[in-house]
Amino acid sequence: MKEKLHQLMEMLRLKGMAKSLDSVLLKAEKEGTSTRETLYTLLFEEQRYREETSLKNRLQNAKIPWDWTVHTFPFDLQPGVNKTQIMDLCGLSFVQRADNLIFIGDTGVGKTGLAISLLRQAILSGYRGRFYNAQDLLDELYASLADRATPKLLKTLAGYDILLIDELGYLSLKPEQVNAFFKLMGERYGRKSTIITTNLDYSDWYDLFKKKPLVDALLDRLKHYCTTIRINGPSLRAPKKNHGDSAH
Repeated sequence: MKEKLHQLMEMLRLKGMAKSLDSVLLKAEKEGTSTRETLYTLLFEEQRYREETSLKNRLQNAKIPWDWTVHTFPFDLQPGVNKTQIMDLCGLSFVQRADNLIFIGDTGVGKTGLAISLLRQAILSGYRGRFYNAQDLLDELYASLADRATPKLLKTLAGYDILLIDELGYLSLKPEQVNAFFKLMGERYGRKSTIITTNLDYSDWYDLFKKKPLVDALLDRLKHYCTTIRINGPSLRAPKKNHGDSAH
């Protein structure tokens, strides 16, 4: 009978139940557990397995390059960051409202570390997210033009609950990349949260994108539902033990 149960669970793809079946049945035999309790335990193990698998897949798909969390950020070394504000953002109400976050500051002050921490927190809470280096994102958008895959790519990118675009700076941009980027931001506006880290203040975006009307529209949309966090503080890239990886 146990073998038949394993076969059925394999056919039905009940992997969580299959993994725990032997131990649950053994415990039931030893302790005289009721049928209802045994069934509940098996179903609970299946649910836990699916949740763990889903989380693992979401983390893998997010392509987060570093294992930073809000608990590992060196707030004591960065007086330019309001810890209370960051911890409040960890409640993820901004994701529920589809608000944007823009981190502005010099290289090394902690923009990426904080942004990744919030992205990870959202994924742990059940949201779907994705990390992109800004140049990589724009290059991928440009490459999609060659095989006419841009609409499909934009649909995928627009569907993430939270999209982190890191290191938006003075990049090498073609007009097609700029247009695709603006289209992506337009599709996410008011629907999904976008986090951008940049060393450029808003006034410098005109030099980056070269299209004043489009930048006007982009900034109007971004700042409509947005929290801007300016980090004016020291670089965290000083050669100190245990904090060298918190450099972004």
